[in-house]
Amino acid sequence: MSDRLTSLLGIEHPIVQGPFGGGMSSVPLAAAVSAAGGLGSFGANHLTPDAITTLVGELRVAVPAGLPFNVNLWVPHPGEQELRPSPADFDRLRPLYERLGLPVPEGYTPPPLFDDQVDALLAAEPPVISFVMGVPPARVIDEARRRGIVTLGTATTVDEAVALDQGGLDVVIASGSDAGGHRGAFLRPLAESLVGTFSLIPQVADAVRTPVLAAGGIADRRGVTAAMALGADGVQIGTGFLATAESAASPVHRAALAGPEAHITVLTRLFSGRHARAIINPLIRELAAAEDAVPAYPVQNTLMRPLRAAGAARDDATYVNLWAGQAARLSSPLPAADYLKSLR
Repeated sequence: MSDRLTSLLGIEHPIVQGPFGGGMSSVPLAAAVSAAGGLGSFGANHLTPDAITTLVGELRVAVPAGLPFNVNLWVPHPGEQELRPSPADFDRLRPLYERLGLPVPEGYTPPPLFDDQVDALLAAEPPVISFVMGVPPARVIDEARRRGIVTLGTATTVDEAVALDQGGLDVVIASGSDAGGHRGAFLRPLAESLVGTFSLIPQVADAVRTPVLAAGGIADRRGVTAAMALGADGVQIGTGFLATAESAASPVHRAALAGPEAHITVLTRLFSGRHARAIINPLIRELAAAEDAVPAYPVQNTLMRPLRAAGAARDDATYVNLWAGQAARLSSPLPAADYLKSLR
């Protein structure tokens, strides 16, 4: 097995913990994974620049000295940062707010700008930065290289992998349609970008010069072995680590990952305005007819945030985005270090 990935990242085992956005990442989880010889990660797409600076400082303290960690950002799609909700968007969700006794928002606060986030992250100099949803600007890659920061980019198709390779990313993550959470397609429509992990890995490995991380539907040692046999240099595992003791997943989310309902997942836009793989819950069934009507990310994501938080606080899975990959039932609520050991 090639050691080019482990050498590049400075890790003992070719295992990366997938970064979770929306508050599901935790510093203790990232620290535990890095301490156990993998690469711990934190999803920071929802954080302000100041919060990103603080986060990197907390990770430096929590992760054993000299070991790497990764912070993830989303590359915005063209025009999405200028989107704003219409009155109809508020009206569509009014019954849900009223059902939970929540005030209907009177305005809209857009999320932090990517340029501000990435500038703060580069200035904080984490050992590794990963990106999803697109190829980061050349000036970002150039500055990361100047500062000695390793960069990872996420592809859902071979063409996206080539674009990331040509864009100067150090590692390409081949993320198959099996993966939980948001789909990262950025060159073609989602329907044309749903390539299964074990079809995607060998094609990406043949198409790029960089090390390749395989992601999606990998949750145990068998999946790791299969990914390596198909040409991956390592694996990135999301749902498996989301189920571990140190993750910030809500209790109701953890229960769903361990339950029989995790056998069935779907792609839905209802929670964020962008397709993501989740365990089916009552809200997905109730609002199925509205899939095409909800506004695009980040508008729908912002409007749904209070509903998701209220559902989690009440242990009501109806309103919670139960992100999960297609191998969720292979995961286990072990401590992260023990789970990582089981993958080797």
